[in-house]
Amino acid sequence: MQGVPSTFPSQRDAAEFRLAAHRPGVELYRAHIVRHAFDPHTHDGFGLGAIESGVERFRYRGADHLAPADSVVMMNPDELHTGRAETAGGWHYRMAYIEPSVVADVAGEPGWWFSDVVREDLPSARRVTVLLDALWQAREPLAFDSLLHELLGLFRHHAQVPRKTMDGAAARFAPVVDYLHAHLSQRLTLDELAAIAGLSPFHFLRQFQAQHHATPQQMLMAFRLAEAKRQLSRGEPPAQVAAAVGLADQAHLTKAFARRYGVTPARYQRALRL
Repeated sequence: MQGVPSTFPSQRDAAEFRLAAHRPGVELYRAHIVRHAFDPHTHDGFGLGAIESGVERFRYRGADHLAPADSVVMMNPDELHTGRAETAGGWHYRMAYIEPSVVADVAGEPGWWFSDVVREDLPSARRVTVLLDALWQAREPLAFDSLLHELLGLFRHHAQVPRKTMDGAAARFAPVVDYLHAHLSQRLTLDELAAIAGLSPFHFLRQFQAQHHATPQQMLMAFRLAEAKRQLSRGEPPAQVAAAVGLADQAHLTKAFARRYGVTPARYQRALRL
């Protein structure tokens, strides 16, 4: 993708996406963000990458984090997070969003999980940047897959395998999260979500927010936009996508998508066609 999304407040902000046609479940991303502030959003896959320059501030699992230059970033799937620049010149970074099934297939082991979201590690960060750049440039499937294997090998020593089992609170709200995923296009009520968890409505709301560091509505919107991103990547028309994920119209999709991913739906689709 060339150019800057029209929704960015600064012409210095830019974000690009790329998919590998032969390897579903892997999305590459690179960006320089100066003024844009990302709304809470999620990704289907692990978010693995590195900060090239500047410093990012983001909220993840209920806490603020700083990611300076030469740090690696390791986000788990479906974790709500934000993002904005902490330094005047913004921050440059590269990421790969890799679905758990792909990680398990490439690494030969399921159950990866990361307890630390940021680690300052200059040698690893610079190698990650080199590998992500090479993946971006790779045009041969064999070269791409070889680089992907090396990239995940670098992150393996940061991962917890197998993933720790869910505690009681997480297990109690897991059916609610599944229900949100399954009913993206519907108008949901606090009462029906609370009933799934077996709690009174506002007690449920307090407990859910304490567990997930987000309200059910924030999580629902994040899931809606993540599903919109999946459908847009398949070439579905934006207006159709908006209806499918429960948004008011295409304008609502455009605004919400850009606030979470830094590009409009149309620009995102054009980028993937290149």
